Parts: sequence; C-alpha cells; structure tokens
Amino acid sequence: MSTPGPAARVRILDTAAALFYEHGYQAVGVDLIVERAAVAKTTLYRHFPSKDDLIVAYLQRANDDFWAWFDASVDRAAPPRDQLVAVFDAIERLATSPACLGCAFQVSAAEFPDPAHPGHATARAHKEAVRDRLRGLAVVAGAANPGALGDALLLVMDGAFAAARMYGPTSPAAQAASAARAVIDTHVPIRPRHPGQRPARET
Repeated sequence: MSTPGPAARVRILDTAAALFYEHGYQAVGVDLIVERAAVAKTTLYRHFPSKDDLIVAYLQRANDDFWAWFDASVDRAAPPRDQLVAVFDAIERLATSPACLGCAFQVSAAEFPDPAHPGHATARAHKEAVRDRLRGLAVVAGAANPGALGDALLLVMDGAFAAARMYGPTSPAAQAASAARAVIDTHVPIRPRHPGQRPARET
C-alpha cells in the first residue's frame, strides 16, 4: 500500500470518480475503491472521513469540470441567441460520445432521494446553477419568457444525458441540438429587439 499524502488523495478521488460514473454510488463500496486505488482504508478515511464525503468531493469535481466544458462551448463574441444554440450543439456531441455515461448529478439525486442527503443536496445545487445560467442566457438572448425558455432547455439537456445512459452513443440524444433550436425559435424572436425593449415579465 502507498503512503498517505496529496498523491494518495488524488488517486482515491480519480478511482472513485471512474467507479461512481460507471456503476453508480450504491453499487461501489469503499473496499473496492481502496483496492483499485492501492491505498489502505485508513488512508482513504484520512482524506475522506466518510463515503458521503467522497461522493461530495467527486460531485464537486464533476461540477468544476462541467462548468469548464460549458464555458468552452460558448463563444462570448457570438450573438446571444447563437451562444444558446452552441451550448446544445456541444451537448449533443457530448451525449453521443462513447465516453458519456449520462449525468452524475441525475444519478446522485436518484440514488439518494432524501433532499437532506449530501449527495442529493450537492446535485440539486448544481442543477439550480445550470438552470440559472440557462435562464440568464435566455434573458440576454431576448426571450419573451426567459424562465420558461431556461427551464425547457434544462429539460432538453437532462433528457439528452438520460438518453446517453439508457441507449449509449446511438440514442435520441442525437436530436438534442435540433430540439433545443425548436424551443429557442419558439421563445426568442428572430429579429433583435429594439434598444431599451425589455422581455415580458414572467408570470
């Protein structure tokens, strides 16, 4: 077994991340993680006092990775409407990739249905941040009802990731970009708004 230290923590987290993403959280035990990571169980618990702490650390890393990917998919110099479309072009590419096994946050919320569970709470916080970001992009794009557009796009995103998990690379997720465009076309006028014109208030 290796000695404890920062390298051991990274190896534990890397190992747990791969196992959790492929198999879920309940099916992966601490014994398997320490075996694959080649560390002592005491080393794992030194860095992560409980399995829940390890799950949260994994989800926090997944959150950071998601936002890095999201930001890279958006050309901030492009018109706001095109930025929204670009996000869903990227989602379609990701969700139809063999490397995509769905959404770690969906799985966490499903396996830990208690809202107070750290895995559920962390997943919910991530989804709320995504929801807010999509609504914000919808505002800038001039949507008549940015809340409705943001929520509809979140459903497209989550549906694409669910399809990736269910079907693999050849799945309905291949329609994610066209579905998003149809939703955007419904909510965002093709012509830019007049200067100073505000979107309608949400009800």
